[in-house]
Amino acid sequence: MRLDKLLERLDYEVLQGSVDTDIVTLVNDSREAEKGSAFVCVRGAVSDGHNYAADAAAKGAAALVVEREVNAPEDVTVILVKDTRYALALMSAAYYGYPAEKMKIIGVTGTKGKTTTTYMVKSILESTGYKVGLIGTIEAIIGEKHIPAGNTTPESCTIQKYFSQMAEEGCDIVVMEASSQGLMLHRTAGIPFEIGIFTNLGKDHIGPNEHSDFENYKQCKGLLFRQCRLGIANADDRYFRDVLKNATCRVETFGFSENADLRAENIKLISRPGYLGVAYHASGIMDLDVEIDIPGRFSVYNSLTAIAVCRHFQVPTEKIKKALREVKVKGRIERVPVSDEFTLLIDYAHNAMSLENLLTTLREYDPGRLVCLFGCGGNRSKDRRYEMGEVSGRLADLTIITSDNPRFEEPQAIIDDIKTGIEKTDGKYVEICGRKDAIRYAIETGKPGDVIILAGKGHEDYQEIKGIKYPMDERVLIAEILEEIKENAKV
Repeated sequence: MRLDKLLERLDYEVLQGSVDTDIVTLVNDSREAEKGSAFVCVRGAVSDGHNYAADAAAKGAAALVVEREVNAPEDVTVILVKDTRYALALMSAAYYGYPAEKMKIIGVTGTKGKTTTTYMVKSILESTGYKVGLIGTIEAIIGEKHIPAGNTTPESCTIQKYFSQMAEEGCDIVVMEASSQGLMLHRTAGIPFEIGIFTNLGKDHIGPNEHSDFENYKQCKGLLFRQCRLGIANADDRYFRDVLKNATCRVETFGFSENADLRAENIKLISRPGYLGVAYHASGIMDLDVEIDIPGRFSVYNSLTAIAVCRHFQVPTEKIKKALREVKVKGRIERVPVSDEFTLLIDYAHNAMSLENLLTTLREYDPGRLVCLFGCGGNRSKDRRYEMGEVSGRLADLTIITSDNPRFEEPQAIIDDIKTGIEKTDGKYVEICGRKDAIRYAIETGKPGDVIILAGKGHEDYQEIKGIKYPMDERVLIAEILEEIKENAKV
């Protein structure tokens, strides 16, 4: 492909060389540069691609796309753009032949609920015969292929590659999570979203290498609604109007409010052995009874979102109801069979807002004890630790403080920060640094009627320590613990 075709939707200046140059590959990692590559110099949080322009040229790169001047051999074309991240997104779309324009793209943004909502939408649409691709926190799904995710919203070149593969697989629709980081860093630039969804907003992702403040976080969430045809938004969220204030799309709403276009009424919690769920009636622009095998009011919001989306694809009511009864999401209030006497759940709740909603939801089911096991990630805002500690201390009968992803911090230092928050309450707690030991304690001390929640890891199958991701899946740990308990009982 010629360079001018890759640049056709961008404003740019040719600093040297010619846009008639033939390009073989498009890369933003100098280690992947080869003869005929176009290397886009992206500034990251850790390193700046401009510093590796010479390396890429030495490997045979035919063109460099830059935000500032770099030293380059005379035979290498150099293109100046205002923002190389934005350029990478639009060039990637061009490189793969604009695959998003061959499908309907649905983007979901919000602090919580993105993952569950995407799986619900996928499940409902597929029940009607649509072929649906998915990109999100847990994985990308392309036909029968499941690719574990590195980021909630991948880099733009990866997104466009996935779109291309999905189009080749015959996908009609793609549902994807659009994180605030992904929107801010132009990973989703140039995508013609058919529908944009706003679930809710809480004070999260503010700190080093994330958002500078809450106002910036809100603004980044709102970017999606300047890039879609239709916005579907949670009218009950306190920041709903802030996020949608600059929207250029048509907007529909959902929620419990009488003013919402799609409303949930007559909500009932359902509890029976091995089952926690919720039922309600949806009214307004749709009229149906709904039951979900996922507990809580936030499950009502997630399912309302999915219903609001799927009505635009003419999905029959009975198929919507059936798909919602059957949908399951790994690490989202995921029940793991451990005992006939108590319930053990795994959930990804990893900030105060998510944890408070989760614990409040489970408290409504009137458990004997509500036991919350969690840790916090290292190299992230300490406020999250204080807040999560305070939430668990206030809402759980017992908190088991343990390790999560310590990254480059000492696990005990993170635990001490959590304790600072929990000690503002009267909540009982124990601290057990090793996560497997903490889970063992929760299982061995479980009492009849308890609901035990392992929070923070969810779908993750690793623990990140000193820059290395070690295998650690809580489901595997639980199985090992149960086997060890069984073997010890024989002695």
